[in-house]
Amino acid sequence: QVQLVESGGGLVQAGGSLRLSCAASGSIFRFNVMGWYRQAPGKQRELVAGISGGRVNYADSVKGRFTISRDNAKNTLFLQMNSLKPEDTAVYYCSILIMGSYSWGQGTQVTVSS
Repeated sequence: QVQLVESGGGLVQAGGSLRLSCAASGSIFRFNVMGWYRQAPGKQRELVAGISGGRVNYADSVKGRFTISRDNAKNTLFLQMNSLKPEDTAVYYCSILIMGSYSWGQGTQVTVSS
Protein backbone atom coordinates (compact mmCIF):
# COMPACT_ATOMS: atom_id res chain seq x y z
CA GLN A 1 0.00 0.00 0.00
CA VAL A 2 1.24 3.45 -0.90
CA GLN A 3 1.59 5.89 2.00
CA LEU A 4 1.28 9.61 1.37
CA VAL A 5 2.94 12.37 3.39
CA GLU A 6 2.20 16.04 2.77
CA SER A 7 4.55 18.88 3.64
CA GLY A 8 5.11 22.53 2.85
CA GLY A 9 2.23 24.10 4.71
CA GLY A 10 2.62 27.03 7.04
CA LEU A 11 1.66 30.59 7.84
CA VAL A 12 1.90 33.13 5.05
CA GLN A 13 0.63 36.63 4.45
CA ALA A 14 -2.00 37.33 1.85
CA GLY A 15 -0.42 37.57 -1.57
CA GLY A 16 2.33 35.15 -0.66
CA SER A 17 3.15 31.72 -2.03
CA LEU A 18 3.60 28.19 -0.75
CA ARG A 19 4.53 24.95 -2.43
CA LEU A 20 2.99 21.80 -1.05
CA SER A 21 4.54 18.40 -1.60
CA CYS A 22 3.02 14.95 -1.31
CA ALA A 23 5.62 12.24 -1.10
CA ALA A 24 4.51 8.70 -1.86
CA SER A 25 6.18 5.66 -0.34
CA GLY A 26 6.05 3.85 -3.65
CA SER A 27 6.02 4.48 -7.35
CA ILE A 28 3.20 6.66 -8.62
CA PHE A 29 3.93 6.69 -12.33
CA ARG A 30 1.23 4.13 -13.08
CA PHE A 31 -1.52 6.01 -11.22
CA ASN A 32 -3.50 8.44 -13.31
CA VAL A 33 -6.00 9.95 -10.88
CA MET A 34 -4.67 12.11 -8.08
CA GLY A 35 -5.36 15.46 -6.55
CA TRP A 36 -5.21 18.01 -3.81
CA TYR A 37 -8.17 18.67 -1.53
CA ARG A 38 -8.71 21.09 1.31
CA GLN A 39 -10.96 21.35 4.30
CA ALA A 40 -11.59 24.55 6.19
CA PRO A 41 -13.12 24.56 9.69
CA GLY A 42 -16.82 23.89 9.53
CA LYS A 43 -16.74 23.15 5.82
CA GLN A 44 -16.73 20.03 3.70
CA ARG A 45 -13.59 18.77 2.04
CA GLU A 46 -13.34 20.10 -1.50
CA LEU A 47 -11.25 19.30 -4.53
CA VAL A 48 -8.73 22.06 -5.23
CA ALA A 49 -6.81 20.59 -8.16
CA GLY A 50 -6.84 17.20 -9.82
CA ILE A 51 -5.07 15.15 -12.45
CA SER A 52 -7.08 12.57 -14.35
CA GLY A 53 -5.30 10.86 -17.18
CA GLY A 54 -3.76 13.65 -19.20
CA ARG A 55 -6.14 16.31 -17.98
CA VAL A 56 -5.82 18.79 -15.15
CA ASN A 57 -8.71 20.57 -13.49
CA TYR A 58 -8.97 23.27 -10.84
CA ALA A 59 -11.63 24.65 -8.57
CA ASP A 60 -12.87 27.99 -9.87
CA SER A 61 -11.65 29.67 -6.70
CA VAL A 62 -8.00 28.78 -7.40
CA LYS A 63 -7.78 28.94 -11.19
CA GLY A 64 -4.86 31.05 -12.31
CA ARG A 65 -3.28 30.95 -8.84
CA PHE A 66 -2.60 27.26 -8.10
CA THR A 67 -0.73 24.73 -10.21
CA ILE A 68 -0.71 20.99 -9.70
CA SER A 69 2.16 18.90 -10.99
CA ARG A 70 3.76 15.52 -10.52
CA ASP A 71 7.30 14.21 -10.58
CA ASN A 72 7.16 10.49 -11.23
CA ALA A 73 10.91 10.09 -10.74
CA LYS A 74 10.57 11.47 -7.21
CA ASN A 75 7.16 9.86 -6.54
CA THR A 76 5.87 13.26 -5.53
CA LEU A 77 2.81 15.36 -6.23
CA PHE A 78 3.06 19.14 -5.90
CA LEU A 79 0.73 22.08 -5.48
CA GLN A 80 2.19 25.50 -6.18
CA MET A 81 0.00 28.13 -4.57
CA ASN A 82 0.47 31.78 -5.51
CA SER A 83 -1.42 34.96 -4.63
CA LEU A 84 -2.77 33.30 -1.53
CA LYS A 85 -5.89 34.69 0.09
CA PRO A 86 -7.22 34.35 3.64
CA GLU A 87 -10.01 32.16 2.27
CA ASP A 88 -7.40 29.62 1.18
CA THR A 89 -6.80 28.82 4.85
CA ALA A 90 -7.47 25.11 5.36
CA VAL A 91 -5.90 21.73 5.89
CA TYR A 92 -4.67 20.48 2.54
CA TYR A 93 -4.67 16.79 1.68
CA CYS A 94 -3.31 14.86 -1.26
CA SER A 95 -5.03 11.79 -2.57
CA ILE A 96 -4.29 9.11 -5.15
CA LEU A 97 -6.72 6.60 -6.58
CA ILE A 98 -5.10 3.20 -6.15
CA MET A 99 -6.81 -0.04 -7.15
CA GLY A 100 -10.25 1.53 -6.88
CA SER A 101 -9.70 3.19 -3.49
CA TYR A 102 -8.42 6.61 -2.57
CA SER A 103 -5.33 6.81 -0.41
CA TRP A 104 -4.99 9.97 1.68
CA GLY A 105 -2.20 11.77 3.43
CA GLN A 106 -2.49 13.18 6.94
CA GLY A 107 -2.84 16.76 5.73
CA THR A 108 -0.82 19.93 6.08
CA GLN A 109 -2.13 23.19 7.52
CA VAL A 110 -2.09 26.32 5.39
CA THR A 111 -2.92 29.59 7.13
CA VAL A 112 -3.11 32.85 5.21
CA SER A 113 -3.19 36.03 7.25
CA SER A 114 -4.75 39.23 5.99
